[in-house]
Amino acid sequence: MSKATRAATSTARRVTRSSTGTSEELKKPPVVKKQTANAGISIVKQEQESPSSRKRGAATSGADVKRKKKVKAEEGSVLAGSPLPSSTSLSPPPSPPTTDTSPSKPKPRSKNGTTPGDLQSRKLKSYAQFARKSPFPDFPHPTPEECKLAHRILASLHGPRTRPKEIVASTTRAGCGDSPSVLDALVRTILSQNTSDANSTRAKKSMDKVYGASDKWDAIVAGGQAKLQEAIKCGGLSAVKSKVIISILNQSYEKYGEYSLDHLHQASSEDAMREMISFQGVGPKTASCVLLFCLQRESFAVDTHVWRITGLLGWRPKSASRDETYAHLDVMVPDEDKYGLHILLVTHGKRCEECKAGGKNLGACELRKAFRERKIKGEAGQEVKHEEVQAVKKEESEEEQ
Repeated sequence: MSKATRAATSTARRVTRSSTGTSEELKKPPVVKKQTANAGISIVKQEQESPSSRKRGAATSGADVKRKKKVKAEEGSVLAGSPLPSSTSLSPPPSPPTTDTSPSKPKPRSKNGTTPGDLQSRKLKSYAQFARKSPFPDFPHPTPEECKLAHRILASLHGPRTRPKEIVASTTRAGCGDSPSVLDALVRTILSQNTSDANSTRAKKSMDKVYGASDKWDAIVAGGQAKLQEAIKCGGLSAVKSKVIISILNQSYEKYGEYSLDHLHQASSEDAMREMISFQGVGPKTASCVLLFCLQRESFAVDTHVWRITGLLGWRPKSASRDETYAHLDVMVPDEDKYGLHILLVTHGKRCEECKAGGKNLGACELRKAFRERKIKGEAGQEVKHEEVQAVKKEESEEEQ
């Protein structure tokens, strides 16, 4: 065999072995390596050391800086996309901060769609509109003379009423603003709303018993509305009154850092009135009682008895509400008569068989007789219309039958 022939044969054998080895390698199943976080890093390093990377390395230094930033970004992306090992040595990534995406709670509204803020604005606007002036500027009653006549007659029937020099909180009755503490006076007056003196006194005594003593405002707030509602249940309207009391206590503490409204002793009557009626559940009548009895200011409070009797005497328009009646009478009644006349009208409204709620006109009430006679004679400060005179005469003829 020639040298050329042997060389060709050797070359053919090498080619055959190489082809066989390659085919065998292709037949072997690929080995799947577990992908780890380190694998992700090695991939990036391999990319960084590839020939193309080396070629890019020959570029300018500015491009090299950009490439390093890109490699770091890719490294973070690979790590984030790679599954983490099961080892507990690696702490889980921090969870993103949670944000409250729930819709904000709507402000509570009453049945007619108004919010407490709407009611507060409305009360303050109404008070400002009629402060120191009557909502009925063309209604001339009562005159100062009529007020003094009524005061004299009622004092003769029930005894005179004078304001005490010192206010002492009663332990036997709730009263209506009878306390030197403005907050206590306000709470007592709220308990007296739309109920009898006996019921409000029962509620006050029950509240003091449940909380250990009077003026335990911190204990009342800590106990919550449900506990207070149960404590004053015997006084009526406990659900409404407990809510109002808790609200006033919270607002006073948030605003002044203590459960107290005694700064109103130094405030003007108008400022004190505005602050008190700004509380939900406190109207002009309640605030006026606190002004009259606790703060010892000249204010003509109008409760159900005063409203009823002044209507019988013709001191207000028939359609006037209680708040309108307060605004009117507070202007018309002289300051020196406000304290005594208020108390005497309330007393008379409870005792007089004709003037109390549901009473029948028997013609025996000295107060009504006096004003009936003045009305007929035209001495009430206003010319009486013919039909009004006829109505009074008809009423008198029916009483005589």
